[in-house]
Amino acid sequence: MKALVTGGAGFIGSSVVRELLNNGHEVTVIDNLSSGYESNILGLDINFVKGDILDKELVESLCKGKDVVFHLAASVGRQRSIDNPVLDAQINLIGTTNILEGIRKHKVKRIVYSSSAAIFGELKSTVIDESHPQEADCPYGVTKLAAEKQILAYSGLFGFTAVCLRYFNVFGLRQRFDAYGNVIPIFANNAYKGLPIKIYGDGEQTRDFICSTDVAKINYLAGTKQDLTTCVINLGSGISITINQLAKMIKEYTNTSSEIVYVPERIGDVKHCKADITKLKSLLGYTPSVDFKGDLIKYLDWFKGDMK
Repeated sequence: MKALVTGGAGFIGSSVVRELLNNGHEVTVIDNLSSGYESNILGLDINFVKGDILDKELVESLCKGKDVVFHLAASVGRQRSIDNPVLDAQINLIGTTNILEGIRKHKVKRIVYSSSAAIFGELKSTVIDESHPQEADCPYGVTKLAAEKQILAYSGLFGFTAVCLRYFNVFGLRQRFDAYGNVIPIFANNAYKGLPIKIYGDGEQTRDFICSTDVAKINYLAGTKQDLTTCVINLGSGISITINQLAKMIKEYTNTSSEIVYVPERIGDVKHCKADITKLKSLLGYTPSVDFKGDLIKYLDWFKGDMK
């Protein structure tokens, strides 16, 4: 199988690339390195193209001869999209449409799209299945939902398979600190530097964390399972923990002097979140790891080494 991975130098994308290579497939990566790192894919037997998904001609040329596109390139994050809504729309909407045009033109058989639980907006229940109302309440959620709808429309019009994976909170190796990023690298960065670990609200809000190694395996299955038809699938662990529990684990393992500091909760932050992964299990036959603490420790060890 010949695969194109957009955003393949990111921490999730580089895990997908490794999963594909481990299973003997040919991989091309396109990444502009705005948030990814070439070191994430250094030494891998791939065709790496430093480029942007907004470059329509380049994207179309890279789709030629491919069997599947794993589309992970994106502008990611609620606050980032609020601060840069035009860029968010360009990357997530125009960039995705460029890829779809390449798929249509070169008759690629399948796309696996990295969507987001941000499409749901304010949650109406604590356990979220795929039918939960999709009422995105920030530019990021809106553009990810619009891109998802565009992909499903193209799939119906042009006859290729589309699998939209709605990511919950992903963490894992090669995920570096970013002020806009996931809570785990932010807490890890502050813990190792002895800085305050800042928690918004009372810390009893819950999150569903899933490790990038699981995400890579799920992407692989979504890209290769022969009887899979166009669908949307939640991608989470089905288990949630509180932010207080997370901070305690990180504080204890890093043996940090960092203090936990509570600040007012942020407007629009979700209180409780857990993925219903029934479709993940039934359609892909996969159950994610339940060893959150073990996966977290592996990540913290990697993060400490990467800081040196």
